[in-house]
Amino acid sequence: MAKSKTVFYCQNCGTQYAKWVGQCNACKEWNTVVEEVIQKSEKTAWKADNTTLSKAAKPILISDISTSKEYRLNIGNIEFNRVLGGGLVPGSVVLLGGEPGIGKSTLVLQIALYLNLRTLYVSGEESEKQIKMRAERIYPNNKTCYILTETKTQNIFKQIKEIAPDFLVIDSIQTLHSDYIESSAGSISQIRECTAELIQFAKATNIPVLLIGHITKEGNIAGPKILEHMVDTVLQFEGDRNYVYRILRALKNRFGSTSELGIFEMQGDGLREVNNPSELLLSKNDSGLSGTAIASTLEGMRPLMIEIQALVSTAVYGTPQRSTTGYHAKRLNMLLAVLEKRAGFKLGAKDVFLNITGGISVDDPAIDLAVIAAILSSNSDIPIKKNISFAAEIGLAGEIRPVQRVEQRILEAEKLGFSEIYVSNNNKITLKKSGIKIVLVSKIEEVISQLFL
Repeated sequence: MAKSKTVFYCQNCGTQYAKWVGQCNACKEWNTVVEEVIQKSEKTAWKADNTTLSKAAKPILISDISTSKEYRLNIGNIEFNRVLGGGLVPGSVVLLGGEPGIGKSTLVLQIALYLNLRTLYVSGEESEKQIKMRAERIYPNNKTCYILTETKTQNIFKQIKEIAPDFLVIDSIQTLHSDYIESSAGSISQIRECTAELIQFAKATNIPVLLIGHITKEGNIAGPKILEHMVDTVLQFEGDRNYVYRILRALKNRFGSTSELGIFEMQGDGLREVNNPSELLLSKNDSGLSGTAIASTLEGMRPLMIEIQALVSTAVYGTPQRSTTGYHAKRLNMLLAVLEKRAGFKLGAKDVFLNITGGISVDDPAIDLAVIAAILSSNSDIPIKKNISFAAEIGLAGEIRPVQRVEQRILEAEKLGFSEIYVSNNNKITLKKSGIKIVLVSKIEEVISQLFL
């Protein structure tokens, strides 16, 4: 008979304990340790027909390993392919996480419908009719995508053997359960066991598997942390539901870079790929408005031109407010301190509000100069010309610091029609011919004298 035992798991981080404790020693959370009954069985959920997989692996010299380019599956979506590093690798397991209602299922179903391969879409959250209604809006004439509403892994593998798909989608991993674990769906042990069965299936059959995962209120993928270590690629689908733009980032990628990102626009018929996001993130208002500056930033390997808006006003309630949207509030406080200490602007008694248009969040320090320019423009009520952009970091001494890959930022600004760009004079620029005027500055005072005096 199979042996049964009781194990205690932390529902927050997945740490295992032999007995119940009030506080998890790993993540320091209280009342997260829950008892789970685990039944171990010698049976396996998936048995490969290929007998060569059962042979023991043998060591091989690193010099004898082939370095030929790995085949990748083109999924027909340029943005998704870019984030994956060129396409899906056969036998890989990809985990996609994101907030509820952000469009994870829509994105994955759109890929499954447009992909010209036999695809099995397994849903444990929605009915067949609900998926059909969404598919009618996206691509109604698909003949290769099969829908299965099932949560038991043993039944899923039976259908896989009958259909023999080329691509498998699981929506979502938190809804699956296995007969080999005596705990409820969504628990630590069930998520780990179901993921292990799917990874074994993917490696044995060389079929790529795409998993959809839930996230916690902190924004992390729900379930044990080991889930992210088990899969090959972890993708994060993010964005503000009040805006139409969605950003796809790679948090982990064994087959490519994690610095790439894809940008999508939510529409009625699905998610549209945005090939030139800079034009969408910049407003079309030609009238001179104070408090607006354009920054040249980098998201991964892709240059973007973003619009930064600032509002500086007298503090009415005594205590000045500092509010940011899409920008770090602590970095804003640092830049305001630099302006007061190094440039002599008395902003300590004024409210400062900062917003990055388009609903995106930017961590690039190269937008510091644009942030300061927008704040000073609003404070003096002098608009900045629409054909001027910025790409530089601000130091605590008030100096203009160089940023990486400045030439790529300059070319992006030139492509979008900007005639001037302010960069640090310490940047090494090798562009011989450029249609944009490159203004080299070393201190904040130089920028102020050229823009507002």
